[in-house]
Amino acid sequence: MPTDDPQSLSLLDALHSTPARRYLSTEPIADEVITALLDAAVRGPSGGNSQRWAWIVVRDPQVKRQIAEWYREGWEKNYGSRREQILGADSPDGGMSAATFRAADHLAAHLEDAPVWIFPVLLGAKRSRNPRLGSSIYGAVQHLMLAARAYGIGSTLTTLYAEHEDDVRDLLGLPEDALTMALIPLGYPEKGRWAQPKRRPLDEVVFHDRYSSS
Repeated sequence: MPTDDPQSLSLLDALHSTPARRYLSTEPIADEVITALLDAAVRGPSGGNSQRWAWIVVRDPQVKRQIAEWYREGWEKNYGSRREQILGADSPDGGMSAATFRAADHLAAHLEDAPVWIFPVLLGAKRSRNPRLGSSIYGAVQHLMLAARAYGIGSTLTTLYAEHEDDVRDLLGLPEDALTMALIPLGYPEKGRWAQPKRRPLDEVVFHDRYSSS
């Protein structure tokens, strides 16, 4: 549900309690809140401070319905087709857990129900061969998602529509050389809580001076 005082959440509390939220309600999000989230997003970093980006806010049900169909194609190809295998595994063993699968499956089935979508777009990116191109926008995307957390709004970053990138570009009226970098569905959570996501301990993933596999 809406948060009356987004200023009450400290930055570190937000950093420790912003998991992907995939069970999103249909409750509308006020225009002024979306504006506040985007105003926070554009404070994020971009390469050379070039800000060669655009942020597409999607509310149109027909646009969402079409992209959601393409998204479900990607979900089924990459994950849905392995439903029994993933849900029947004793442990994720580095892969997707059953709980995460169910949440992601729910999102795929109900993607268009999220009241607002944001597409972060990099202009001129289509012709780039830079594998680190996302560094010019993903910091700003995280700003957006942390700001959403402060307002009690759930979000997740996903790209499963990507095999239809050209179709999405045409549908959104983007320049030919632009590239969408993600789809961020936004909505007040309908299930779950703001909890610290489980992560591997630091001593397993942090190395000093040199990487060690031992």
